[in-house]
Amino acid sequence: MSDVLVERRGDVVWLTFNRPDARNAMTFAMYERMAEVAGEVNADRGVRALVLTGAGGAFVAGTDISQFSEFTRNEDALEYEARMDAWLGALERVRVPTIAALRGPVVGGGAAIAAACDLRIAAPSARFGVPVARTLGNCFSMANLVRLSSLVGVARVKEIVFTARLVDAEEALRIGLYNEVTRDEDALVPRVEELARQIASHAPLTLQATKEALRRIRDRMLPEESEDLILLCYMSRDFREGVQAFMEKRKPAWKGE
Repeated sequence: MSDVLVERRGDVVWLTFNRPDARNAMTFAMYERMAEVAGEVNADRGVRALVLTGAGGAFVAGTDISQFSEFTRNEDALEYEARMDAWLGALERVRVPTIAALRGPVVGGGAAIAAACDLRIAAPSARFGVPVARTLGNCFSMANLVRLSSLVGVARVKEIVFTARLVDAEEALRIGLYNEVTRDEDALVPRVEELARQIASHAPLTLQATKEALRRIRDRMLPEESEDLILLCYMSRDFREGVQAFMEKRKPAWKGE
């Protein structure tokens, strides 16, 4: 069975990340498929909304760490972040509203995907975080930091990244990470279906223009240069130690080099 499932429900497309045994940790192929679906939605004028969710009890628990074990060159890091920005950029450029239906871990790459969506509806189990400061020793790209900052502000992003903690659903709702938290786990899908139908009934060009205007405003916040910061982390001994420690299921020994 595919790691990414796509289902048409009336005028709403549902995309489901489908690696439940790995808590839907994203392979590069899954990111690529997500971007392809974004293009397919844009090409189909009958689609009025796109929902992204995860199979099992998770949304997305980050990127599959095993893929980082072969990062040895500057180009490996720079190409990865460039591809990430392209994949998430494709999601942001979907002409119709996008809704992330969240439960369980919404972590790392999962947090980035959720932040790239227009709305985030969560079950009580949803936990949001960017724990790279205690796991891998890499960093979020400038674009991802801007996505998060546009939701909760720079100070809050610093606190979440510096502490490497996972934000529970109640707090995430309070600080603006989530738009809504359902009363229980079973209510998530029906609520997202209801919201998607409501949005799908509204004037599509109004929604498209609003989305694109806000995306352009956000893009003005991006600097022209950020490669030095990516290389600082991804080419470090600490990053190699973080990946190895993660694979060996032990605590990394950070050296700051």
